[in-house]
Amino acid sequence: MSAHLTHTQDSAENQAVGDVEAYMTRLGQAARQAASRMRRAATADKNAALLAMAARLDEARQEVLAANARDLERGREGGLDAALLDRLALDEGRLDAMIEGLKQVATLPDPVGEIDGLRARPSGIQVGQMRVPLGVIGIIYESRPNVTLEAASLCLKSGNAAILRGGSEARASNAAIAACIDAGLRDAGLPEAAVQVVATTDRAAVGRLIAMPEFVDVIIPRGGKSLIERISREARVPVIKHLDGVCHVYIDASADPDKALMIAVNAKTQRYGTCNTMETLLIDAPVAETLLPRLAEAYAAHGVELRGCERTRVILPQAAVASEEDWATEYLAPVLAIRVVDGIEAAIEHIERYGSHHTDAIVTEHYGLARRFMAEVDSSSVMVNASTRFADGFEYGLGAEIGISTDKLHARGPVGLEGLTTRKYVVYGDGQVRR
Repeated sequence: MSAHLTHTQDSAENQAVGDVEAYMTRLGQAARQAASRMRRAATADKNAALLAMAARLDEARQEVLAANARDLERGREGGLDAALLDRLALDEGRLDAMIEGLKQVATLPDPVGEIDGLRARPSGIQVGQMRVPLGVIGIIYESRPNVTLEAASLCLKSGNAAILRGGSEARASNAAIAACIDAGLRDAGLPEAAVQVVATTDRAAVGRLIAMPEFVDVIIPRGGKSLIERISREARVPVIKHLDGVCHVYIDASADPDKALMIAVNAKTQRYGTCNTMETLLIDAPVAETLLPRLAEAYAAHGVELRGCERTRVILPQAAVASEEDWATEYLAPVLAIRVVDGIEAAIEHIERYGSHHTDAIVTEHYGLARRFMAEVDSSSVMVNASTRFADGFEYGLGAEIGISTDKLHARGPVGLEGLTTRKYVVYGDGQVRR
């Protein structure tokens, strides 16, 4: 496929959409109407739609894989690197996982309508809070076409309408998956506008999506730091996001050495390209001389490059010199920064200065220090004697997640079904009037 043909296809798609602002306005209006119906949708109907989507995707395997092959061909010709091509690629195994994911979301408890904290007041009324959908959720993401299905399923189960804008590199895959979503919604008798996949590759569509609060209640960006920074800067709609994951493990002097080794190696090497992977190891000075050589040997077996402070390099002369920039870098690669610190206070100060408030862990056998670390480290997930890789919706028992938030409002940490809802006060009375 030539670059000219690719450009011609892009132009044809965008011309079919017409005026982008008018097109996005139509999507917004349709989503707002669908959100009203989804707010009232029964759990059984939402589950039926999810299972119907799974069945439709299973039936359309060849069409989806053929569309994905076109995206991959275009990506290779456009110079996408190997990592991006891997995220873009679908195969039978990944389709199986997508289908299984839909079925799993169908089995999750429906949070909509739950009433918590109901209590009687002296007036005789009872006051509580009910979980309700957020409304219309706009999701902007890159590369991974499976996100189209994940986002659709979570928004649907939580009673929301969704407008999904995937990356241009996955446009054929996303269109094929969108057809399965539409068919599943029709099969279950739910409005097709409950999930709309933006059909234009024009970047102006993103600008309009994040600037129409009359139709969209919240934006969730999933992608690289530059995308999320742009969305956060320009959005006129509330954003749920995290910019990066500069995660730490601090090994305290009281730590069990074998436990510390296991956790620190897993936190870095279990997967490199995730936001909850450790990027900086902090180690208490009294145990640095004995533990760092063991850790270095384990990291060398995994091919991890080490960059250390001066005190680290006295013990590990093979480590490169860590720069000031290294302490604040999310590598997403087999590179690790190491710093020797004098106690928990220095560790917490380092995390506060350089961290991204994502996930940080302490390895310690001292209960008081564990409690202090949990209380004073201001991150969305704080762990004691566990790998940072557990910061994940599935591992937390949420069933699935739409992303991880380092914000403090509205959701924080892995965002599952409950994170896609809000609460309203409900009051039960029996004729009470205020005097």
